[in-house]
Amino acid sequence: MIRLSKSVVGALEAQAVAHVIEDIGYLGMGDIVGAFEKELEQYIGGSSFHCVCVNSGTAALHLAIQAVTQPGDEVLVPSFTFVSTFQAITAAGCIPVCCEIDPHTLLIDLSDAEERITPKTKVILPVFYASNVEMVEEYHVFANKHGLRIIEDAAHAFGCSHNGRKIGSFGDIICFSFDGIKNITSGEGGAVFSSDDNVIEQVKDARLLGVCKDSEKRYAGERSWVFDVQKQGYRYHMSNIFAAIGRVQLSRLDSEFAPKRKKMASLYVSLLSENKKIQLIKMNYKDIVPHIFPILILNNRRGELIQRFKDNEIQYGIQYRPNHLLSFFKTSSGLPITEDVYDRILTIPLHPDLSEIDVRFICSIINNL
Repeated sequence: MIRLSKSVVGALEAQAVAHVIEDIGYLGMGDIVGAFEKELEQYIGGSSFHCVCVNSGTAALHLAIQAVTQPGDEVLVPSFTFVSTFQAITAAGCIPVCCEIDPHTLLIDLSDAEERITPKTKVILPVFYASNVEMVEEYHVFANKHGLRIIEDAAHAFGCSHNGRKIGSFGDIICFSFDGIKNITSGEGGAVFSSDDNVIEQVKDARLLGVCKDSEKRYAGERSWVFDVQKQGYRYHMSNIFAAIGRVQLSRLDSEFAPKRKKMASLYVSLLSENKKIQLIKMNYKDIVPHIFPILILNNRRGELIQRFKDNEIQYGIQYRPNHLLSFFKTSSGLPITEDVYDRILTIPLHPDLSEIDVRFICSIINNL
């Protein structure tokens, strides 16, 4: 079986977890989480940007949205994203406003989004689908033009750069995911980056039941026994166990994971670029760390290719079912471009354990369609 995606963990991660269990003895949020946050800040490199770790990318989005909105506010967001993005918006009491995507980049169509702005619109939430960060500057211009906060869903984009700067080192608010199959994993986890101190402090407090100024005490091995709670909080904090895994994964990203992901993605491009039966998404693989590899199948032959993958034990994905088609988020009007992309999209295996032999085999099946 050729896996679509997988966690790549081993002895180093196991040793880090054992250190927390056997030597430190405290598995909850403590100094290992604080150390992970500092290392993430150093890696991203934005001198004025700070990081708060939480237990999922969804939690990161939820707390970021909650920090800059009021219930009933509207958030511009592409329908073509994983449901977690929409769940984070509604969890904060806000209204997701489904926007079209560009059929070539699969990113939010800003001209369509502009037509959907109302007096209730407070945030634009672009998604870096498949690690595509090429439009990030245009998002910032759009947000400034319309007086909106911008929260970047960078779940696919940890380690990516644009014009020499790491995603997370500039902008407004950036949210990452460290779940089991992302560019780095902490088992489960996520992070919020921002230079807005008010946002950072709100997220810090809200991640652990809203207890004010509790993070620093936890990092020092202490607890707050006489404290105040001023806003709604949640059990969204990261544990020392998860942070220990994340620290090892971060140390392996540039030396192991990123080069392998780039190499396999570039090999896909070289082997599939002449195929007229599919459409590739144009990417700059020098600057990004590709999380998934999507292709668009032409001439209604996706079902045939899926069957060939099944026959050859190759996993695939259909990422993602548009949210406006889901019962909970269903809208009265359609999004024809998004729906057309959904009907043709297929994601093919990409992860650091994928071999060149695997890629060539997968491409031979696609090219013989």
